[in-house]
This record gives sequence, structure tokens and C-alpha cells, in this order.
Amino acid sequence: MPAPLPLAIALGDPAGIGPELIVEAWARRDSLRAFAVTGGAEVLRQAAKMRGTHCPIVEIAEPHEAAEAFERGLPVLDGEVGEYTPGQPDEAGADLAVQSLAQATRLALTGEAAALVTAPVAKSHMAKVGFEFPGQTEFLAAACGLASDDAVMMLAGPSLRTVPLTVHIAIADVPRALSSDMIMHKARIVARALVRDFGISDPHLALAGLNPHAGEDGRFGDEEQRIIAPAIEALREGGPEAPIDVSGPHPGDALFTPRARKGYDVALCMYHDQALIPLKALEFDEGVNVTLGLPIIRTSPDHGTAFDIAGKGLADPSAMMAAIRMAGECAKARASNANASA
Repeated sequence: MPAPLPLAIALGDPAGIGPELIVEAWARRDSLRAFAVTGGAEVLRQAAKMRGTHCPIVEIAEPHEAAEAFERGLPVLDGEVGEYTPGQPDEAGADLAVQSLAQATRLALTGEAAALVTAPVAKSHMAKVGFEFPGQTEFLAAACGLASDDAVMMLAGPSLRTVPLTVHIAIADVPRALSSDMIMHKARIVARALVRDFGISDPHLALAGLNPHAGEDGRFGDEEQRIIAPAIEALREGGPEAPIDVSGPHPGDALFTPRARKGYDVALCMYHDQALIPLKALEFDEGVNVTLGLPIIRTSPDHGTAFDIAGKGLADPSAMMAAIRMAGECAKARASNANASA
């Protein structure tokens, strides 16, 4: 049997904690699928030295070499080399991050890698070197030929999955950004992804309300009545697509209790912090950012570059390892579903 395709790891900003987390993940690789990093061999070598981690760097020319090399060391594909300057981001490092992301994305799109895992980047520094996207998610949507609304962010941990239906916008702009059509579009993307990539045959989606007490019959706002409830009804009915098991709108302050979390597979939230605060409170060390709706699998640790602790040996690799593990599990589930439907 041929070895499973490796995962492609994008280096992230070399001045952040990404490189040291990647080498730590390789050092603790027992439960992880083979992976290869796109570029940054010297950065990773120096990061391992800084951490005092035994992580030989094995430079490879092609992704298929990763499986054999993985037990000997961390496979790194030919690419930009760069310098390791922890805590001191600059344009050269941002350019390395962009090049690594582009190369890893190509490998996933061409089928040479089973999935893509992205280490944290600094968007402001990437913008200085011509990166025209708000973030890596928007870049990936464009690379896949999709509109940005077709890529949905899900945050996932061992006990909770959440989706922010609106992401990086001001709270004051959220009510105007919500519509029944938008909620239905993203809910369907989420439901399909849970089946295809997570092996959940009949996912249950719970929709949060926007206002306190989910509006309390219009006393505290009418978005639940005008926008959210009609979307829920339409999703249940199905129409041109299969019906979806969906409930709500639920009061946001009751949706994340231990008992409530047992009743759904994912919570769809109306704005960024409504989704991210409970996820980070419960799963900070194991939270994974998953991009749903793409033809490729993409995960990322749910934290930033942490320039303030980079190079100090303090960064916890748990979220990076969780992102790598989830990418491998999603790749296995997607392949199994493809074989079953062939």
C-alpha cells in the first residue's frame, strides 16, 4: 500500500511562535500523520536549537518524500530560507510567510498534500509585502476560485464547535450584515462539511440569537423574528436542498452550558466574540480554526503569532498539534466518504 499523502504545513511568520511549535509537534509526533513544511529550513533548524528540541531537518525536493523522511527528521520542502528573528517581525519574514503559504496551498490544490495546516501570521506585516487579502482564509478562498462568503470559519475543540456568521466587522455593523439568505448559505456549508470532513451523518446545528434573551419576543430587538427564525424554518424545510436539523434562536448566555453543549454538533453565532469567547474559554490550548467550504482541507491553531513570547521557549504546542491532528482526521474522513460514494 502506498503511504498516505502528507500534510503541508505553512511556516507562518518566522518571527512568531509558529516555527518553534512546528518543531515541537514533530518531536511529539507519535499520534500525528506525516507532514512537511514549505520552506524555512534554517528558521526551523534555529527554532529547534532555541527550544533545545531534538528535531533534525530533512530537506526534500518532492512531497512524496515526506513519509519516508518523517521518522528521520522534520521534512522541509525546497523554498525560501529566511532568517530566524523571534519577536522581531520584518518585511523579509512576512515575505517568507507569504511564499510558504502559497507553496503549501498549491500542494493541497494539486493533490500532492492531503491537507493544509497554516501557522500564525501577522496580517499587517504581510500587507506591507503586497498580500492583498484580509487574512489567510480569504486568500485560500480566492486560490480555490471561490467567493469569500463561500469559506466559513469554524472553531473546534474537544467539547465545542462554533461558527461566527459575521467575523471581522464592528459590533454596530452586525445587524445590517445579517440576512436570512446569508445564514442559510453558511449553515448549509457547515452541515455539508460536518458530514464530509467530520463523519457526522446527521449534524445538529444550534443557532444563537443576536440580542439578550434571543430578543424575548421582540422586546430587546427583532432580528430573531425577522431574520434568524425564518432562516431556521427554511433550513428545516429544505426546499431545493436536503432539510437540516437546526434549532434556535437560542439565548447566547445559555447556549454554552455543559448540558446545552451536549445537544448540538456546532453552534452558529451571530458575531465574532459570541463564537470565540466560549471556544477560547473552554478550549484555548486545543482550539483549532477550520476553514469549511473549500475543496481542500485547511486547519490552523486558534491563536496568533505571540511575538512577545517568541523565542523564549514558553509557547505551548498543544493547539498546533491539535490542528495537525484534526487535518489528518478530516483528510481520512473525506477520503473515506469519497471511496464510499465512488
